[in-house]
Amino acid sequence: MIIPIILAGGSGTRLWPLSRKIHPKQFISLVNETSLFQDTLTRLPKEALDPIVICNEDHRFLVAEQAREINVTLNSIILEPIGRNTAPAIALAAIKVLNDFENPILIVLAADHKIENKSAFHDAIKIAHKLAENNKLVTFGIIPKSAETGYGYIEIEKKDKAEYFDIKSFVEKPNQKNAINFLNSGNYLWNSGMFMFNASIYLSELNKFEPEILTSCKKSLSNEFKDLEFIRIDKKEFCKSPNQSIDYAVMEKTNKAKVVPLDAGWSDVGSWDALMDSKIKDSLGNVVEGDVTLDQVKNSYLYSTSRLVAASNIADLIVIDTQDALLVTTRDNSLSIKNIVKKLKKNKRTEIENHRKVYKPWGYYDSIDTGYNFQVKRILVNPGAKLSLQKHLHRSEHWVVVSGVAKITCGKKIYNLEKNQSTYIPKGEIHRLENIENYPLEIIEVQTGNYLGEDDIIRLKDDFQRN
Repeated sequence: MIIPIILAGGSGTRLWPLSRKIHPKQFISLVNETSLFQDTLTRLPKEALDPIVICNEDHRFLVAEQAREINVTLNSIILEPIGRNTAPAIALAAIKVLNDFENPILIVLAADHKIENKSAFHDAIKIAHKLAENNKLVTFGIIPKSAETGYGYIEIEKKDKAEYFDIKSFVEKPNQKNAINFLNSGNYLWNSGMFMFNASIYLSELNKFEPEILTSCKKSLSNEFKDLEFIRIDKKEFCKSPNQSIDYAVMEKTNKAKVVPLDAGWSDVGSWDALMDSKIKDSLGNVVEGDVTLDQVKNSYLYSTSRLVAASNIADLIVIDTQDALLVTTRDNSLSIKNIVKKLKKNKRTEIENHRKVYKPWGYYDSIDTGYNFQVKRILVNPGAKLSLQKHLHRSEHWVVVSGVAKITCGKKIYNLEKNQSTYIPKGEIHRLENIENYPLEIIEVQTGNYLGEDDIIRLKDDFQRN
């Protein structure tokens, strides 16, 4: 019995400005038409049971909707009230699974990895499964193709033509010199962050080395409750857990660890340069996506989401243009994007949190324009969906229907608006917007007031049980 555990937290800051806190890389279509998270779900072995997904509050509706889009049934979606790294997250899943199944084998996968060769991946899982049935804690080590400094490494006890290896040590991300030495030695694998083991064995080893993590997770799950299709746990108890990775908490300390080598076209898509390497290039080594025109450009990655990007006489650059942010950097510096994100965070720039287009459980809004005491949004409401019954303390709203039929609640009045019709929502008035048709509703919203932040929403009723 194999139960997949999908770790879907993380913000993917090294792929900013496309990846952002509220809509990170695992939920973006980066390598094909589906998201990395969806790809993770569809590459699971056929014999696996429905997966458990662990994510945070901000991404819960993305997880549920993207699974529905590809017709994948999830066992459960566990919400972490706060990030505590991988060891506690996996412990939550292991405890949960042991309540429902006898002697389950877990395969732990990150939601943001790319794997090209599904067959090779499944072959490695079969080897790891046999080891897990014999009470081993298995990690998957990627056979290195280059001297990468962006990955951790696993030093192995080398054996010829072995299906798996003993682990000598885990090595942090090396400098370039050490990475070259690791590659040349043949005794090192990239640390993939994927694992397979018996749930009870993992918890037993966790209790041996980091009992505080296990205690905290057990107590937090003892007070769990269902919220729509999500499982919420006790925040106070979970916050007591040490913040540790599974590598540090268990894998580096246990004598039960084994590593299965994997050669399946794996990438954690951890930088723009890594993403570029996975793409088809033109005759000059360029990757072009979107509305882009080039002249004398070599070995560069140019990406545009909305407008024309023109480049001339450049080489070895990354140019990523979104609706509200432009990134320009060299390919060899693409791992340092997180430094930019840190500076933006320090300056309280909203561009690290949201895109201009923000997805909601009812649809999305696109912030078209903003200025002194006003903001303009394009709002799309999915068929049959409705926003919360709410009010604002600091702003008024003007709504114009572009397409569809809107059911409006404004104070004690309830009425419908059709294309080209409009209405006014005064500051402080209780109101609601609803799509009563079986096709999308689109409106233009003009907000006016002395404060236009998204936190100026007082929800009175909400289908999605948001605060």
